[in-house]
Amino acid sequence: MTSPVLPIETDRLILRLFERADLDAVMTYHALPEVQRYLDWKARDRVEVRAALDAMRKQHRLTRPGDTFTLAVERKSDDALIGQVSLRWHDATAAQAELRFVFAPMYRHQGYASEAVKRMLTFGFAEFRFHRVFAVCDAKNEQSARLLKGIGMRLEAHYREHALFNGEWDEELHFAVLDREWQRSPKVRELTANRVA
Repeated sequence: MTSPVLPIETDRLILRLFERADLDAVMTYHALPEVQRYLDWKARDRVEVRAALDAMRKQHRLTRPGDTFTLAVERKSDDALIGQVSLRWHDATAAQAELRFVFAPMYRHQGYASEAVKRMLTFGFAEFRFHRVFAVCDAKNEQSARLLKGIGMRLEAHYREHALFNGEWDEELHFAVLDREWQRSPKVRELTANRVA
């Protein structure tokens, strides 16, 4: 895998590596119960969020399957850290990665998440040469499902009652897009036209 040139920019956002100074901003959304259930690690208090931030600060390259590449999403207008996007290298032979994203609730419904996720997909296909990128979301997480459909990812599976979470049956939606599909997508042409070099 190549060493990417960072930061990455969109019209309104900067996607960059996490820094130690991001602790308070990450705390504002990692510690929320509504966000907590979708995170890979427990991060309810300052000590746990600091550990999560330390882990994300190390996720800056993809050298082998299982590695994760995570970027902070910063709003250009005020330098506010509003969320994060990541790619986890899932399979080397099939060149597959998993797309993940988390955004602070106060910044939802403004198109920021879609803008960041589209840019990360383009980055994953262009820089890391992935063949297929997939994303998994809870079936109850309607906002994430709408976002993934809206950017052109295909719903490939709906796993019903496949696991128990806090005593309730959990359901998952699996979305995916191939590199050639993404390159043909009007969403990509629009993004490329507006890309900040």
